[in-house]
Amino acid sequence: MQSSLIGKAEKAKRYAQEPDRVTLSEFAADFRGDHNNYTVSYKGRKWHCTCPFFSQRGTCSHMMALQRLFAGVLAKEAVTPST
Repeated sequence: MQSSLIGKAEKAKRYAQEPDRVTLSEFAADFRGDHNNYTVSYKGRKWHCTCPFFSQRGTCSHMMALQRLFAGVLAKEAVTPST
């Protein structure tokens, strides 16, 4: 590995150990559910899922699973249930 990359790799390792440096502002993920595959996204401070339950209720298990999975790097409002 080039010497310039060694320092970058070490810095990346340190950054990865400090997840509070990162806040996801938007992303999309393919989610393999029990009955079908869905796309879950977070953009413009809003969640969306292609599952039928989300379209009826504005929330779903797929979205909640990603909130738990990414709790350390999502903005606080993205993991706080809206009331």
